[in-house]
Amino acid sequence: MTADIPEGWNDRMPWVPGNRWDLVSHREPEPPRVTVVVTHYAQPRELARTLTALARQDHPADRLEIVVADDGSPEPPVVPDGVRLVRQDDRGFRAAAARNLGASVATGDVLCFLDADTTPEPAYVRTLTRLPALLPEAVTVGRRRHADLSGVAVDAPIAEVAPAVELDEPAWLREAYADSGDLLRADDRSYRYVISAVLACSRALFDDVGGFDEAFSAYGGEDWEWAHRAWQAGAVLAHVPSAVAWHDGPDWAGRDDRDRAEEGNRQSLQLAQLIPIDGSAGRGLLPRTPDLEVRVRGDLTAAAAFVCADSILSAFPRATVTMDAVPPGSALSNDPRVRADRTPLDARVVLELDVPLVIVDDAELVVALASLSGSDVGTVILRTTDGATVGRARSRRARRRVARWAHDEGLARRTVTVDGVHVLRPQPHVEAWVGGWGSVGRFV
Repeated sequence: MTADIPEGWNDRMPWVPGNRWDLVSHREPEPPRVTVVVTHYAQPRELARTLTALARQDHPADRLEIVVADDGSPEPPVVPDGVRLVRQDDRGFRAAAARNLGASVATGDVLCFLDADTTPEPAYVRTLTRLPALLPEAVTVGRRRHADLSGVAVDAPIAEVAPAVELDEPAWLREAYADSGDLLRADDRSYRYVISAVLACSRALFDDVGGFDEAFSAYGGEDWEWAHRAWQAGAVLAHVPSAVAWHDGPDWAGRDDRDRAEEGNRQSLQLAQLIPIDGSAGRGLLPRTPDLEVRVRGDLTAAAAFVCADSILSAFPRATVTMDAVPPGSALSNDPRVRADRTPLDARVVLELDVPLVIVDDAELVVALASLSGSDVGTVILRTTDGATVGRARSRRARRRVARWAHDEGLARRTVTVDGVHVLRPQPHVEAWVGGWGSVGRFV
């Protein structure tokens, strides 16, 4: 599916429909003011190589600021004149906090994040920051290649010497970029392909999304959580393969580390609490924030409220159903997934029902709501087979874009007719519903 191009849109707009960064990829902006935040801990040789490479960038020097964010190294790193150094106390691995510290003093309109052991080729900054300069919502990720640089001189031109000592590049990442058209066809799970060691975004988006989650205090995970949050906030994801930076050493997945399985599980368990989408969260456990909230408004009879909520939760067991009132002492009041509260939950998808409904077959409804996981569709209007409109579902991504741009043209609206969903009558036959017998006519 391709996002509809809104009438009147042109490539000079500060936004694109869906994730269509390709619509402006031909443009060259004025060179933006860039701050490169280099995260460092006790790697003086690697840091010196990376700072030397940054001094050789073809981005205008007067529009390039370098900030080294040190994560409490035993000895303060030595940086050249003109490079700013900020430090934090050593309280364990706190790369997320170090990046936030570096960003807090940055003056650039575009932020570019690098790790001290990831050395950029001369065109890296210019090519990685081009899209964020054109589109405030753009989040770009460069190509991180790997090499054994242990015997390479610190001041050697990285693009010339690194290929001779290149190590394997992660196949899963290379294949993901190829399959998605360099993230042009991104979706809710594409955060997994955004790596903070080669990341750039506008300062405006970084401030809107919020910084990296400083609860991450061990290797990995903080970049994926941030990228997921950015996507949900309306970010446009793009992989820029021409923006190459060389990591000194193999990819984490290829390292000889007996504790790697434990570390991977630690990261997955932490992310499962923060990213409640299928494939990331638990398969049965309730997430901290629901992935789907279904809002049922109006004064329903006890029978209609029961059948409506029960059918929704049967189809979507990890959803939350919000009603105007939940009868105390009823079966609904015993279920933590049913609530009477108008406090917004900020679920990834909010389905607002115009009328109470019963779901007797969820297959087509599941498909309709799944379209909100992609990059193009922001709102799905649901109709029954007899033509009744029952409600509309909107993604968090769409809600955030509307708040940012004060219009809803950036993501498409789709009207979908779904079989197996019916408008409930005021007094549905509860015994027939719970017993699983009788025709649909007992409920509608």
